[in-house]
Amino acid sequence: MQTRQRVHLIAAARPNFMKIAPLYHALMKEPWCDPQIVHTGQHYDPNMSDAFFRDLRMPAPHHHLGIGSGSHAEQTGGVMIAYEKVCKSAESCPRWIIVVGDVNSTAACALVGAKLGIPVIHLEAGLRSRDRRMPEEINRLVTDAISDVMWTPSPDADENLLREGVSPERIERIGNIMIDSYEMVREQIDADGSRASLGLTSGAYGVVTLHRPSNVDDRTILATLVDQLKAVATRLPLLFALHPRTRKRLEEFGLAAQLKDPNIRITDPLGYIQFMNVVSSARLVITDSGGVQEETTYLGIPCFTLRESTERPITVTQGSNRMVGPAGLLALVIEQLERKSRIGSVPDLWDGRAAERAAAFLRKRALG
Repeated sequence: MQTRQRVHLIAAARPNFMKIAPLYHALMKEPWCDPQIVHTGQHYDPNMSDAFFRDLRMPAPHHHLGIGSGSHAEQTGGVMIAYEKVCKSAESCPRWIIVVGDVNSTAACALVGAKLGIPVIHLEAGLRSRDRRMPEEINRLVTDAISDVMWTPSPDADENLLREGVSPERIERIGNIMIDSYEMVREQIDADGSRASLGLTSGAYGVVTLHRPSNVDDRTILATLVDQLKAVATRLPLLFALHPRTRKRLEEFGLAAQLKDPNIRITDPLGYIQFMNVVSSARLVITDSGGVQEETTYLGIPCFTLRESTERPITVTQGSNRMVGPAGLLALVIEQLERKSRIGSVPDLWDGRAAERAAAFLRKRALG
């Protein structure tokens, strides 16, 4: 009887959970494969971790490193130390390590694998913002530099890697696995009652998420965003799913009271199904998230990304995403509200079958 090959799927934060779920389910169907989930603990709030495992029908993590919060160095170093122990154990050492996205745990586990000689695959490789002030950009560059295989979501990612000297045989475009997650639970999303329970009318509200330090850690910038959101809310009711970091800063800077507005509904972070139920019927979305740019592009929903750059330019050139600075938000929202037609299109291979292509690639490598 053939021994099943152990494959580690590294997850640390909300976007990671959504990316590994379709791949976990696809690999579970492969008789040669023993997929195991490694949760580093970077996102540990129940609303940003446990809820996603439940919604995406994943089991409890096979390995939980329990690293938690801390500085970039503390998180990266902590993950490396803890994950190395897992990899050096004969009972848990993997044949393959699959890291996803661009969080600290992504780079940390890739480093462990590279130094121990365990093949590393980077899912969502090749994305570049070209802004090295973003810690995520450093993580992307480091991870791609040491990974053995790059699974990319779009042509621009392929071009970035080729430009950086990555050999073509190490690059495999599988498409956008975030779309797999959405399609995997689309029936549950459509049937969910979150939108109704929050009193939202389909197509007549906006959704807001903010969490990046560049937006929430500076009082002046955050105050500007609060003013802009209040102005937007006079034209379109808003649902603000408040990240723990953002809530803390609003209270610390004395800005929380300003968001007590009848047209702004504040909630805790929502589970994946609940969040996508709300997003899928929104008039528009205001965010600084990477994944939300992709989800709104797939759904054709106008998205305003509060950042200077994006590692997902295809969501701007082909999709429904627009980049905007804090002070310019209201003007663009007003312009969008005057539009009636759908904007953007869906990029190639954003079709809900990325995990299927990834599993086929890995099967060929594992058995060939």
